[in-house]
Amino acid sequence: MRAFYLLLCCLCLQLTCVAKGIDKPVSALGKEIKDFSLRNVDGKLLSMNGYKGAKGFIIVFTCNHCPFAKLYTERLNKLHAKYSKQGVYLLAINPMDTLVYEEEGIANMRKWAKGQHFMFPYLQDGTQQVAKSFNAYHTPQAYVVWKEQGKWIVKYSGAIDDNGQHADKAIPYTDNAVAALLKGTAPPQQETISLGCKINYR
Repeated sequence: MRAFYLLLCCLCLQLTCVAKGIDKPVSALGKEIKDFSLRNVDGKLLSMNGYKGAKGFIIVFTCNHCPFAKLYTERLNKLHAKYSKQGVYLLAINPMDTLVYEEEGIANMRKWAKGQHFMFPYLQDGTQQVAKSFNAYHTPQAYVVWKEQGKWIVKYSGAIDDNGQHADKAIPYTDNAVAALLKGTAPPQQETISLGCKINYR
């Protein structure tokens, strides 16, 4: 029943995009991402440059209400635990318009992060400028950015993996991308299709 519900949500989202005439998403692969400063649920401002010695980041655009995003908490915690020790940090960013979704405000983000036992920062992109810089269009949607000659470059973009229901059967796109980059090679898949809840931009 849960799998059917998720499939139905996906179909509805796709029909909504077609009905609104939304353009095909623009690729962020190879794009330089300027450093940003966003507020975490603990009240502190965080930025990529604030992580001294960081090799890269896993950036995941997510939110409180999306049924797809809710499937990935444990997997994101595992990614954070696995790679933060190697200088690659996971940052979850909520880009949802709080005028449309009141439940996406910082107070509810704080409650959600605590209730879900997030091990990683959960940042609010109140102006949606960071999400726009990544060309993000869904939650959840993952990016791997890597430091090259002092610049943050997108090396992977798309889905966290290819199976929201069954982590043990999924191809771990994001995990594979980070593992390859740490070895000095290109990700086996550099770009995949992300499914989830549409990010409504003001």
